[in-house]
Amino acid sequence: MASHEFRTPLTAVLTSASLIEQYPATEQQDKRLRHLERIRQSVNHLNDILEEFLSVGRIEEGKVEARPALLSLPELLQETVVDVQGLLKHGQTIEQDVTCPETVWLDASLLRKILVNLLSNALKYSGENSVVRVRATCAEGQLTLTVQDQGVGISREDQEHLFERFFRARNVTNVPGTGLGLYIIAKYLELMNGTIALESTLDVGTTVTLTIPYENHSAD
Repeated sequence: MASHEFRTPLTAVLTSASLIEQYPATEQQDKRLRHLERIRQSVNHLNDILEEFLSVGRIEEGKVEARPALLSLPELLQETVVDVQGLLKHGQTIEQDVTCPETVWLDASLLRKILVNLLSNALKYSGENSVVRVRATCAEGQLTLTVQDQGVGISREDQEHLFERFFRARNVTNVPGTGLGLYIIAKYLELMNGTIALESTLDVGTTVTLTIPYENHSAD
């Protein structure tokens, strides 16, 4: 699986680089730009794959720890949504709804990685003109975060294995992926004493709900 995931974008890079050589004329700039964009997308995909494999290694070696600090949830969510704008398909939108204190006591780095992963999945497995909804609520020292999409959904049988390493649902094998994303999310949540729940219906969509305890005391 790892070999396949690395080989696919590398092949795209080599193919596009070779094709660029065939467009030397000035008036062929649009064709060159199209292949340059494909190269950029492939390199970004490779970076994502590498990050997932490295994350698994760090987690399983015990090198990842939760380091809570004061953070603004509305600000973090907005920044994360900006981070994934490049993944939006035609007509896709992300709706946000945050009702939380201005600052809470959580690990911003781990939470951002969890959010990026969830939003990336939601966009990747949803079609054009679809809506991804992100909601964050805080009550009694607990953050509840939901990411809801209108994507392909996951069968009940496959849902039982989603948090296993390298597992991929059978209806998305044609979409690039390592099968590590939800496994990594679950491990990060363990470090934050949080939990994850997933509800999904084939051809309707998926809703992922995270619950994470937090404190809202000051840094002092």
